[in-house]
Amino acid sequence: MTSLHDRHINPLILKDLNGDNWRLADYVKRGGYSALRRIIEEKIAPEAIIADLKTSGLRGRGGAGFPTGLKWSFMPRQFPGQKYLVCNTDEGEPGTFKDRDIIRYNPHSLIEGMAIGAYAMGITVGYNYIHGEIFQDYLRFEEALEEARAAGFLGDKIMGSDFSFQLHAHHGYGAYICGEETALLESLEGKKGQPRFKPPFPASFGLYGKPTTINNTETFAAVPFILNIGAENYLGLGKPNNGGTKIFSISGDVERPGNYEVPLGTPFAKLMELAGGMRGGKKIKAVIPGGSSAPVIRGEIMMQTDLDYDSIAKAGSMLGSGAVIVMDETRCMVKALERLSYFYFEESCGQCTPCREGTGWMYRMIHRIENGQGRPSDLDMLNSIADNIQGRTICALGDAAAMPVRAFVKQFREEFEYHVEHKHCLVPVSAY
Repeated sequence: MTSLHDRHINPLILKDLNGDNWRLADYVKRGGYSALRRIIEEKIAPEAIIADLKTSGLRGRGGAGFPTGLKWSFMPRQFPGQKYLVCNTDEGEPGTFKDRDIIRYNPHSLIEGMAIGAYAMGITVGYNYIHGEIFQDYLRFEEALEEARAAGFLGDKIMGSDFSFQLHAHHGYGAYICGEETALLESLEGKKGQPRFKPPFPASFGLYGKPTTINNTETFAAVPFILNIGAENYLGLGKPNNGGTKIFSISGDVERPGNYEVPLGTPFAKLMELAGGMRGGKKIKAVIPGGSSAPVIRGEIMMQTDLDYDSIAKAGSMLGSGAVIVMDETRCMVKALERLSYFYFEESCGQCTPCREGTGWMYRMIHRIENGQGRPSDLDMLNSIADNIQGRTICALGDAAAMPVRAFVKQFREEFEYHVEHKHCLVPVSAY
């Protein structure tokens, strides 16, 4: 799978990257750290930075899509004790691979974005929690941190100012559940990565019980570009309520899988064009637009949909992390769902009974259908189990496991019914 392409539309984070120009000197040549330098030299008010982020329309790029400026405003700047800034690079959901490319090809954009966030929220210590299965990228980010410290962009009295910020990398161990922000905090504290009850929320009780702000890698990496080009200009790249550009990780049955940075609101058909269209000229059958937890959409509907939070929600799914999984006409939907359900069954932390038990029930039922042992009652039973998981767990992993099941059965029910009735796949086995 290739990772970078020269066919982006108005890229910011991925602009002019070739895989070898990730170091500090290369980033500075591209205008890097100019936003942080201007903030410090001009002593820009933290409130002004947060206001710009609100104006820009930047929303969390990790999946939830929460307005970033609003989240930063929740941090109690006058809190007398330690506060923390955390980046979530624990990218473990099937179909997602954008954040690893940011720390691989443009790590200093993330470092600068986190430093600006720390300045705006009055924070002096930060952590980047990096997924356990991308160790080489973790090592590269550590190199970038050393470069930034040596150049005076991190550490005590940054660029001779009164602003200090210490940033550390933390290597996870590949547990999908640690992508949930409170499970991530538990893991950072050296405990088993299991989600916390909320409230209290991290802004008031986060890492080590202190106020903490957590954002996704792409979210932080976008911040320097917003301040350099202007909040209104950034908003104008996208559409109302969907400001700026977004990195979409497209995989599956396309000619050129990889990461493509395009303005929010770009038609999905345009993204498909950038990715070279369907592999082998086959017909598009299904698309998961926001990572494996997002509800699947029929291909013909997705081809008429724009890539922004509101348009995809209207189509019946969600933008999520922007991980687009494309399946052609040869793919069996029962087999695809079986594989996804196994993932969530394996990755459930087991803390909540509906998720711990329900993910196993769903996987075993789908496995039975795929292997010719399905029953006519199974499809309604699957929906019933999903209904009893969704919204009934501490974190969103239960929802992430239930939503694909409900969507696959709804969108491709005829294929599931064929499996049950005929005891084999509607799609010829030789085709996949």
